[in-house]
Amino acid sequence: MRAATTYESARLLAALADATEDRIVFDLTGVEDRYDTLRRELPGVDVRFAMKACPVDEILACLAGKGAGVDGASPRELEQALRAGVPVARTHYGNTVKSDRDIADAHRMGVRDFATDSLEDVAAIAAHAPGARVFCRLATSGEGALWGLSNKFGCSPADAVRILESAREQGLTPSGLSVHVGSQQMTADAWRSAVECLTDVMGVLGRRGISLDHVNLGGGLPALGYLDRFGMPLDPPLDKIFAVIREGMRHLRKAHGEHLRFVMEPGRHLVADHGAIRTHVARLSKRRGPDGERQYWLYLGCGKFNGLYELDALQYRLVFPTHPAAEYVPAVVAGPTCDSDDAYPQEHGLVHVPKDLASGDPVWVLSSGAYAISYTTQGFNGFDPLPYAFTGGGHR
Repeated sequence: MRAATTYESARLLAALADATEDRIVFDLTGVEDRYDTLRRELPGVDVRFAMKACPVDEILACLAGKGAGVDGASPRELEQALRAGVPVARTHYGNTVKSDRDIADAHRMGVRDFATDSLEDVAAIAAHAPGARVFCRLATSGEGALWGLSNKFGCSPADAVRILESAREQGLTPSGLSVHVGSQQMTADAWRSAVECLTDVMGVLGRRGISLDHVNLGGGLPALGYLDRFGMPLDPPLDKIFAVIREGMRHLRKAHGEHLRFVMEPGRHLVADHGAIRTHVARLSKRRGPDGERQYWLYLGCGKFNGLYELDALQYRLVFPTHPAAEYVPAVVAGPTCDSDDAYPQEHGLVHVPKDLASGDPVWVLSSGAYAISYTTQGFNGFDPLPYAFTGGGHR
C-alpha cells in the first residue's frame, strides 16, 4: 500500500478523510511552512511564485501575505495576481514569449520588469513598455530535471550580451540575467553550472559598461513526495541544492558586487506536497491483452485531463483509506476518459493496489498540488475539473 509520509500534515490527511466527494485539497499552512523554510535556507532571496503551478487566488493571497511576489506568464496571470493582493512592485513578466499587445497590457497594469531572450522582443518592449527594466534569460541544458525546459526559452551568452546592449540603446534598463535549470531538477550540479555561466556573462557585460542589479535563479526547486515512473521514491538532494545556491550567490556577489540581489521563481516546490486529491475507484478490472496475459487495470475518477496531467513522467503516491490491510495485485493505473493517453505508461512499472477494491471506494492521490488545476481541461469527455478546498492558513 502506498502510505502517507511526513510531507502530508495531519490537517491535510484529516481533510481528505472528511471529503465525501472528489476534490483537490490544499494545506495553506503547509505552503506557508515550505515558504518559510525556503527563506531560511536562502536568506535574502526574493521569492516570485511561479503561479502557473497553482493559479488559485487563495494560494496567491497566502503567499503574498508572507511577502512573496509572482512570476506571471501572461497579462491574465498578472491581473489575477494583482486582484489577489500581490503588490505590482513584486511582480514580473517572466515569459519571454509575448505579443506587442501582451507587453502593452502588462505595462498598463504597472508591471515594469520583463524577461527577454531575443532582439525582437527587446524592440517590442521598448516600443510598448518604454523605460521598462529587462532581464535576459540564458539557455540551460535542462540535464538532471524531469522536464528540461530547454530549446524554447533562453539564449546563448553571446546573444545575451547583444540583447542587453540593445536594451540600453533603446532606453530600457538592462537590469539582470535569469536562468531556469529545468522543472523538478534532481541535481545540485545544474545550479553550479548555471552560476558559472552567469559569472562569465556578467563579466563580459561589466567590461561593456553594463552593471546588473539582480540575478534571477529561476524555478526548478523540486517537490519531495513524488515517485518515478517505476514507482521508486524520487529523492532530490535538497540540502545540497540549497548549499550550492548559497555558495553561488556568495561567488556572484564577490565577483560582481555586494549590491547584487537575487530572485527565485519556485512553483511546484511550494505547492506540490501540500495539495492532494480525493478521488474514487471507477473500476478495478482484469482482462487479457493482445499477448494473452491477464492484467489488472485500476481506473480512477480523475486522470491526465482533470488533475493528474504529469502521470506520463512520474507516479503519484496513492492511499486506499478503506483498505488498511488487504491482498495487493499489480495494476495499471488509468483515468476515466476514453483516451489511451490517460494512463501510466505500462512499460515503466505497475502499481500494487488492493485486490478487493470496489467502484466508489475513496483514493487519495498525494503530492498532487502542482499543476493539478492549471493543466485541467474544461470538460474533456464530459469529466468536469475538480473543485478545490483548503485547510490550514486562514482556515485554521
